[in-house]
Amino acid sequence: MVNPAHSSDFLIAPDPEDLRLTRRVDGIDHTGKAASIRVVEERPLTIFLNSQEIVTAMTIGDYPKYLALGFLRNQGMLSADDRIRGVEYDAELETVVVRTEIQTDFEEKLKKKTRTSGCAVGTVFGDMMEGLDGLTLPRAEVRTSWLYALQRAINTTPSLYLEAGAIHGTVLCQMDQPLVYMEDVGRHNAVDKIAGWMMSENIPAADKILYTTGRLTSEMVIKTAMMGIPALASRSGFTAWGVEIANSVGLTLIGRMRGKRFVCLSGADRLIWDADPDSIADEARKSGRKGAGE
Repeated sequence: MVNPAHSSDFLIAPDPEDLRLTRRVDGIDHTGKAASIRVVEERPLTIFLNSQEIVTAMTIGDYPKYLALGFLRNQGMLSADDRIRGVEYDAELETVVVRTEIQTDFEEKLKKKTRTSGCAVGTVFGDMMEGLDGLTLPRAEVRTSWLYALQRAINTTPSLYLEAGAIHGTVLCQMDQPLVYMEDVGRHNAVDKIAGWMMSENIPAADKILYTTGRLTSEMVIKTAMMGIPALASRSGFTAWGVEIANSVGLTLIGRMRGKRFVCLSGADRLIWDADPDSIADEARKSGRKGAGE
């Protein structure tokens, strides 16, 4: 039987006791009785790339520098060649400024798009897609025993989701060991924090697995591929375009992962079937809150 991981086993783990991340709110329950519960905070964080304002994201407020770096990298606004001169966070102004040694190509492109149409969303997504041109992820095996071990460890780790719900989690893993567990109100924020941490610490991606509670959409697949991670797993489901992109870049894509059950829609030839599903307990059906990614 796989032993659940403890928070101390992680390089970074959720801190459900951090009082900055939740507040207690009073209300009434289904019987009309007074109820007081913890709810997750949302705070704006404005991200600048040098002098150019890029986006204001709603976030729980932890690891703002990692979030800013990871967002810019995953959106294709920072390349591997861009040298970071500094990352400055101002808690009072709720801003992060990422400074590079020279102006990036993206700043001029974004300014032009903003002047001509008032909306840079198309440019942002277009640059993400351009980042996949010619990309083929390293061929990395994934053992089913790792998937079962990771699922159990992650699901039993103390987290904001277990305390308050209404939040997504993303976990960077290596073989059967979860390493960095980030949470946020948006699943994209959670994965961007991991990307920012990897960028800051110069962490290799070719031997990693990314686990998320969120849906396996095109954007989640693109971000994982941009990070160079060859496998993405989730307890939630797929979109058709997400599967199509995963197949095109060689990403192993595994979803609907609950108990002994999972479905692999890309990269099944890279799975090593070294665990007997009959030895794995089915996940108990819960009558309360659904999974964070649903």
